[in-house]
Amino acid sequence: MPTALPVTLDRESEVPLAVQLADALRKSASNGHLRGGDRLPSTRALAQRLGVSRTVTSAAYEQLHAEGWIAGRRGSGTYVTTSPPKDRPAHPALPGAAPETDDLLDLSPGTPWAAGIDRAAWRRAWRAAADAPPLTRAPRAGLPEYRAAIGEHLLRHRGLAVGTDSVVATGGTTAAVVELATSVLAKGDVVAVEEPGYQRAVQVMTAAGLRVVGVPVDEQGMRPDGIPSNARAVYCSPAHHYPMGARMSAARRVELVERARADNLLVIEDDYDGELRFDVAPLPLLAALAPDVVVHLGTTSKILTPTLGTGWMVAPSAVTSAVLAYRDHTSIRPAPAGQRVLVELARHGDLGRHLRKLRRELAERRALLVGALKAANIAVLGDDAGAHLVVPLASAEMERDRLAAAQARGIRLDGLARHFAGKPYAFGVAIGYAGCSRESLRHALTVLVRLLC
Repeated sequence: MPTALPVTLDRESEVPLAVQLADALRKSASNGHLRGGDRLPSTRALAQRLGVSRTVTSAAYEQLHAEGWIAGRRGSGTYVTTSPPKDRPAHPALPGAAPETDDLLDLSPGTPWAAGIDRAAWRRAWRAAADAPPLTRAPRAGLPEYRAAIGEHLLRHRGLAVGTDSVVATGGTTAAVVELATSVLAKGDVVAVEEPGYQRAVQVMTAAGLRVVGVPVDEQGMRPDGIPSNARAVYCSPAHHYPMGARMSAARRVELVERARADNLLVIEDDYDGELRFDVAPLPLLAALAPDVVVHLGTTSKILTPTLGTGWMVAPSAVTSAVLAYRDHTSIRPAPAGQRVLVELARHGDLGRHLRKLRRELAERRALLVGALKAANIAVLGDDAGAHLVVPLASAEMERDRLAAAQARGIRLDGLARHFAGKPYAFGVAIGYAGCSRESLRHALTVLVRLLC
């Protein structure tokens, strides 16, 4: 028997109580709350529970018995006889939602090497994080210990010297862009973005009412001379452009900073995987070159896992003040649980060890992939960095054909065309090599080479 029947009687209604009760029980049997074989309370027990006379419950049971919804068994009680129809309406699936899992080998970019995380260290970090007492209020700027750990991480792995008070915890780079678009920028402001570029950031800016203008990207990164004169901000990924994989040259970095200072531009630097360089040391950050005009954004999603849901922001004081004021007004806070786990991983040296192992692993995977492609005279774009590379193609039709052919052979790739906010002018496939096992990647090489020749 269900522990609680969803029955509410309105004593002010003109509908008799017995009819209300019968309707409620009938609805419960129709929607699955009550199922065939469930035992109902006796008329006396139900009357006491609802605070009505037994006449009301008896009349309701008699009506349902006549309709065939319930039946009495001598010496046993009253039971529901009918289960809900199998084709009853269900809540609709999310519009346009793709299956979370399928049988395809996922070689699309953006997936981290989560399988490489040391599981013993992972469990130890979660246990230690759970030892901290539950919070009554999440700090608006993030846990102090998390901000200190990120400050140390930025100094060791990105060469950026910042104090704990300069770091603001975020829910990741996209979440940070949402906050900047809402709290720092205003509706109608023009934001220059890389074209092609990270479309999730473009979408959240557009949703916030900003006017997004694409700026061409070449082998030296974004072209500062393409930034419109009325731009209020610039969004870019200078260390490792997404998705083309280029680095912004030193000359263009200087040009961008000078333009930002001259025109009062805010530069949003998305450093989504800047720790992952294999040829040289990680490139210096724009935030180190111009902390007065640059907002630096980082995330744990690419170097560890999206499970943590954590990121960080380092920005001029006026920007951080606006973001924190926005959090005060909205009560939005980054979740502390992932912050605590990151703190424990950093405290025991597990974060540093994982990054060293990650760089070695991805460098070897990239070399394996690049070697196979170049041996077949297939062009490859992108620096020796990150977790994906690009194979250029001549047309949109070729891109669509290669993506469809790969899927038919059990492999999911990504195309360049969807990374344009405007009309695409470059085509190709982006291949991620972090999310799968090395064995799976090796087995896929023959198929990839045959498809892309």
